[in-house]
Amino acid sequence: MSLQWREQLGVGNDLIDNDHKHLIAIINQAEDTLQTKNMSSLKIVLNSLADYSKFHFAREELVAAAAGFPQVTQLHESHEALMKKLNEVSQELETELSEVPAQHLVQFLRDWLINHVIKEDLMMKPFLARFSPKFDPRK
Repeated sequence: MSLQWREQLGVGNDLIDNDHKHLIAIINQAEDTLQTKNMSSLKIVLNSLADYSKFHFAREELVAAAAGFPQVTQLHESHEALMKKLNEVSQELETELSEVPAQHLVQFLRDWLINHVIKEDLMMKPFLARFSPKFDPRK
């Protein structure tokens, strides 16, 4: 079953919330690709996930800092750990697309996004509430 965006996952900032929606779409695409057992397609999707995650994490940290979120350092450390884990789990699939690493990847991706958003990103919500949902510190 595909992951679905729910408003409860929203932090109140369009940049971050739209990024999270896009990450959900990539994770759903990864799960769909796992079903086809097409390793080359899966690598493309996982590379897309890694690239977009790096982009998102940098933007999220910028928004968090500009909004006065006091735990930006911890957020950055969490992002680094998530990227490291994504790399490790992706490498498990390098040799072959077996059932165990594939299930591990699916569970990791779901936990990664949902737990990160619920446990960490939602802590930014009170800080972001002082700004418009359109708040973009780059402008």
